[in-house]
Amino acid sequence: YQTLAGENVETLNALKVTQVVTQCPHCLNALKNEYPQLEGRFEVFHHSTFIAKLVDEGRLTLKPGLEGAVTFHDPCYLGRYNGEYDAPRALLAQSAQETPVEMERSRNESFCCGAGGGRMWLEENIGTRVNEERVRQAAQTGAKTIATACPFCMTMIEDGLRQMGREEEMKVKDVAEVVLDSLA
Repeated sequence: YQTLAGENVETLNALKVTQVVTQCPHCLNALKNEYPQLEGRFEVFHHSTFIAKLVDEGRLTLKPGLEGAVTFHDPCYLGRYNGEYDAPRALLAQSAQETPVEMERSRNESFCCGAGGGRMWLEENIGTRVNEERVRQAAQTGAKTIATACPFCMTMIEDGLRQMGREEEMKVKDVAEVVLDSLA
């Protein structure tokens, strides 16, 4: 890791990169919090924060396009590790026809979708899978869409929907997909 990260920093610094936008909160965490120790000299933003900034500046205009209720699953590395809870919610509030609904556990009280620590590759035989519990919580809100902002979370939630037979009644989308469908 150290060798590759060091090479990445050298390349980005040589190119005089000043800002990096990530789609993955895990990458956000590494680039923002670990690369500076290797002399990385650039700002790092998650795409939800970057898109929200474009909307706030009037460079993107949204119209409520998403039909049905939406809830947001907080990715671990976006929320609890990097403190970003508001940007994705602001985008959803401007993109959805209904006010977004919060799950039983959200923001800093949220919990992992099950992908963390490599668990997404494990076959679990005992108890309820974490991603299925998260889908249950989302379903309790009445939401038709579960929005998130992490590719690992999307995979786990899609799997949970499939395992629970809910893939026809609920969909999972990245917040950027919701925004794309709501551009004015």
